[in-house]
Amino acid sequence: MRKVEALIVGGGPVGLSMACALADAGIASTVLESASERELADPAEDGREIALTHRGMAILQQLGAWQDLPPQAISPLCQARVFNGRASDSLHFADARSDLGALVPNHWLRHIAWLGVQRRPLVQLRCEARVVALSLDSAAATLMLADGARLSAPLVIAADSRFSALRRLAGIGAEMRDFGRSVLLARIEHEQPHQDQALECFHHGHTMAWLPLGGVSPKLSSLVLTLPTDQAELQRGWSEGQWLDWVQQHSQNRLGALKLAGPRHHYPLVATYAHRFAARRFALVGDAAVGMHPVTAHGYNFGLYGVQRLAAELAGSRYSLGADAPLQRYATGHRRDTWPIYQGTNAVVKLFTDERRPARLLRQGVLRLAQALPPLKAAIAQQLTARPGGLRA
Repeated sequence: MRKVEALIVGGGPVGLSMACALADAGIASTVLESASERELADPAEDGREIALTHRGMAILQQLGAWQDLPPQAISPLCQARVFNGRASDSLHFADARSDLGALVPNHWLRHIAWLGVQRRPLVQLRCEARVVALSLDSAAATLMLADGARLSAPLVIAADSRFSALRRLAGIGAEMRDFGRSVLLARIEHEQPHQDQALECFHHGHTMAWLPLGGVSPKLSSLVLTLPTDQAELQRGWSEGQWLDWVQQHSQNRLGALKLAGPRHHYPLVATYAHRFAARRFALVGDAAVGMHPVTAHGYNFGLYGVQRLAAELAGSRYSLGADAPLQRYATGHRRDTWPIYQGTNAVVKLFTDERRPARLLRQGVLRLAQALPPLKAAIAQQLTARPGGLRA
């Protein structure tokens, strides 16, 4: 393998995709990951179903990763409805030309990213490696590992989660929003077919999102239940039967009788946005750059957008990797892609989790207004699906 031109810290699906995109541009990289290679090759199911936009799917296709997915791992998302409280009317999204997007389990996205690395000799994977120090100067970027090793390259890319240790080592801060809420996830079988339609139900005190898993069954969905953290901790201690009874009671019978079809998973909700996406010989991608609240399902898509943009900028500066100009172009473009939706998502979360009566009335009015104005609804859908036009009521 030729001399390493980029060091990528973080072997999640974004970090591995970054390495693949660089390899396709002729740039050699080493990926440093704290987990074992076995964990990367055969990742455990973690309950997360990732909604992919059309742009996100196109990037995976360009990387040759989408083609590695088995049919049952891809669930079409044809429609979506948003409900407020117990109101029967809803904001309805559908695309006149095709699906809104697709749902893919997170562990499958991790696996296909690992497969992509195996096909590219320009990528070296170094597992069970922990970075303890970072040095950035005019000559090179250098990483110091816990085992005493020192690695240098023209560029370091951080893809090590929204709580990125490398971002901190680079002296880059981040806006962090702890929503005081947690998510409980589980696959649930239901009596009524989902018709490849997602349901987002903003109830008083909690939110229920039902994600259709049509790739597996027309009567299987992933429940994403968002609760205040104290309530989530309480429910984690309930038996499966007690928890399912609570879900059944609060589902408003939209999908009929329910049956738990897998283990429950728990995640705290914290959003992050880095103050900068680039510095001298250094760039942030994935959640290290932007860690999203899941309500608009953009987190992994933003990671892929960043991979595509950064790889394109670096491909155009092959002989000056780490130079400021391409990194700053990447940072400016990625901020343009992400900042409006990041802020809009946080505004939606704030409005739809405010239990005061004026807020409840306002959000009902917002949903009715958006449903009544097709151009407004189309503009929202274009942002959420990353595909222009074609929306119908």
